[in-house]
Amino acid sequence: MEEIKKEVKLIAVYARVSTAKQEEEKTIETQLSAVREHAKENGYTIVKEYIDDGWSGDILVRPQLDQLRQDAKDKVWQAVLAYDPDRLARRYSYQELVMDELREAGIEVLFVTTPVPRNGEEKILQGVKGLFAEYERAKIAERFRLGKLRVLKEGHVLGSVAPYGYQYVRRRDKEHGYYEVNENEARVVKDIFSWVVHEGLTIRGIVKRLYEQNIRPRNSGRGTWETGTLSRLLRNESYMGDAYYMKTHPVVPEHPMKTDKYRKTRKSSSQVTPRSEWIRIPVPPIIDRDLFERTQKRLKANFRFSRRHRKYSYLLAGKIWCACGYRRNGNAIRKGKLKYYVCTQGLHTFPRPSECHERAVNGTLADELVWQKLVSLMISPKLLASQIKRWVVRRNEKRSGSSTGIEEVEREISRLSAEEERYVKAYGAGLLSLEKLDGFTKPLRERITSLKGELAKSTAEEKENEELALPGENEVEAFAKLAVEKLRGLDFAAKQVIIKNVVDKVVATHSELQVYGFIPISNESGTSLCCSRGYNKPVLQTNSVLGCNGDIASCFDQIWKRPGSMVW
Repeated sequence: MEEIKKEVKLIAVYARVSTAKQEEEKTIETQLSAVREHAKENGYTIVKEYIDDGWSGDILVRPQLDQLRQDAKDKVWQAVLAYDPDRLARRYSYQELVMDELREAGIEVLFVTTPVPRNGEEKILQGVKGLFAEYERAKIAERFRLGKLRVLKEGHVLGSVAPYGYQYVRRRDKEHGYYEVNENEARVVKDIFSWVVHEGLTIRGIVKRLYEQNIRPRNSGRGTWETGTLSRLLRNESYMGDAYYMKTHPVVPEHPMKTDKYRKTRKSSSQVTPRSEWIRIPVPPIIDRDLFERTQKRLKANFRFSRRHRKYSYLLAGKIWCACGYRRNGNAIRKGKLKYYVCTQGLHTFPRPSECHERAVNGTLADELVWQKLVSLMISPKLLASQIKRWVVRRNEKRSGSSTGIEEVEREISRLSAEEERYVKAYGAGLLSLEKLDGFTKPLRERITSLKGELAKSTAEEKENEELALPGENEVEAFAKLAVEKLRGLDFAAKQVIIKNVVDKVVATHSELQVYGFIPISNESGTSLCCSRGYNKPVLQTNSVLGCNGDIASCFDQIWKRPGSMVW
C-alpha cells in the first residue's frame, strides 16, 4: 500500500467502549485523550468525533460507526483515526471489512497503537497480529468461563446479589462467598408462601397485603412489590435449599419484541438449558419442599382460573381442550350473548398458520350439557354402581396388559446391559479406544436408566392397584343422597368449584365432548364432593354436543381410581 501522504489534515475520530462499567470508569475519555494527543503531534485537524458508548465490538451494526461509513462516502474528511484496530471491531474479519470499505472510498485508516502498513508484507504481518489478538481474547474468555464453572461445581456461590431472604457474605482470604439467611426477610418469605397455600392469595393479593403491612422490597424506588418480582420469588428453588446456576443461556431472539435497527446485544433473549445441565449449589433452606411444591400447584391453578383473563364467565374455563392437543379459550360475541370455546393453537403457532381445523364449540350449550350429565351421574346410585362394575373389568384388563409391559421392559434392559458388556470386553481386549467405548456405551446407559425409571413407575402402579379399596354399596347410596341435596339450586360460582374438583379435562370437538375426571367418596368422614386428585382418569363421553334436538348417547369408561374415590 502506498505511504500515507503528509498533507492529510482533516480527520475523523472513532472511539468505542463496550460496557456501562467502562463508561463509568471513563475509558472513553482515556481513548479520546490519547487520540487527540496523537492528532496534535502529527498536525491533523479533527473534523468530527464518532463515539459508540456501550456497544460491543462483536456487533458491526452500530449507530456512530454506520454514520462514519456514510460520511466517508461524502468525503467529509480524509482519514479516520482510532486508538486501536479492536475499537473498530473485535473480530479481525469485521476489522478488515470496515477498513477495506474506507480505503475503497479513498479514506486512510490510522491507529495510535499500530503504525499503518506501508507495503504488502507489513499488511500481512498486521493481519497475523490481529488473528493472534482475537485468539488470545477468545482464550481469556474461555479461561474465565472454565474458572467460573469450576467454582460452581465445587459448590460455591457466584454473584454478590442474594435472593430476598438471604444476604451475601463476601469472600474473605481463601474462603469463598456464601449465602446466609436474613432472618427478617426469611419471615416474610415464609409468610408469602403460606399465604398462597393456606389462604389462596393471588400474587396481586400478596402485593396488597405486603403494602398494607408496610413490608417493602429491596432497592425499590416505588416502595411496593412488583407482581413479576413476587412471581420469580415464588418459583425460586433456592428457598428449598437448592440454588441453581446455568439455568439459561443467551440466544438471538427469533421474533424480537423490539425491531430497532441498532441493538447493543445480539443475544438479547434467553433459552432454558436442559435441567440435567443445571449446576446445583446447596444453600440454607427457608421453607420445606412440600410447601414449595404445593405453592407451584396453587400458582398454576390461579393462572388457569384467574378472572382477569376473562370478561365473561365460562363454567369449563381452564378445563376444556381441543382434540388437536391445545387448550380452548372462551370467546364471546354480541356482548356475551353468544359464547364459544375456540382452539388456541393459532396463538402458539403464529406467524405460521394453525394446522387445527376444529370448529368453535358452543360455550353455553357445552357448559349446560356437561353439568347436567355430571349431576345425573352423581345422583344415581344405579349409574354409579354400574360404573364401578365396568371399572373392575377395565382394571383387570389393565393389570394383565401392565404385567406384559413390565416383562418387555425387563427383557429390553437385559438386552441393552448385555450389549454394553460386550463393548466393555472389546475395550479390555484392546479393540476399542476409551473414546469410542464412551461413544458406544453412553447412549446405552442413558436408555437403561430411562427404562429402569419406567419399570419402577409401572411396578409402583401395579402395587397400588392391588391395594386399592372399592366403595361399598352403602357409601354409593349415601353419596347419591347427599348429591341430590347439595346440587339443588347452585349458583355459577358453586358449580365451578365442583367442576374444578371433579373434572380434570374436557376434550371438545364440534360433535363430541369427552370429560375426564373422578367423583371422590371419602371413607373416613362420610361422603364428600371434594378430595384430592386420582392418578389416572376415567372418561365421560357425550355425542352430538351441538345437536340440541339429537339423541344424546353417553358412556362411561373407567381406567384407574385412588382408594376412597368413586371414578366416573
